[in-house]
Amino acid sequence: MDPRDIIIRPIVTEKSMAYLQEGRYVFRVPLKANKTQIKDAVEEIFNVKVKSVNTMRVRGKMKRMGRHVGRTPDWKKAIVTLQPGETIELFEGI
Repeated sequence: MDPRDIIIRPIVTEKSMAYLQEGRYVFRVPLKANKTQIKDAVEEIFNVKVKSVNTMRVRGKMKRMGRHVGRTPDWKKAIVTLQPGETIELFEGI
């Protein structure tokens, strides 16, 4: 897989912005991506050294439209911790 297919988009929430002080960044990734693929993709795209990667699978929510019931799809979140002194320039303006 291409590294740009692994990192779908950054997740910008209050909690993920608090992680920036610790050198941790949160990304949405495909369900099939493993920690090694995520680490290699972040290092190649952003030219940084990754210390660790934590992943979690987020279950989709139940949604209703009238009497019809459906679900949003499941997705995976990756929390990437960088080596001390490393930063990603993309997040500096946020």
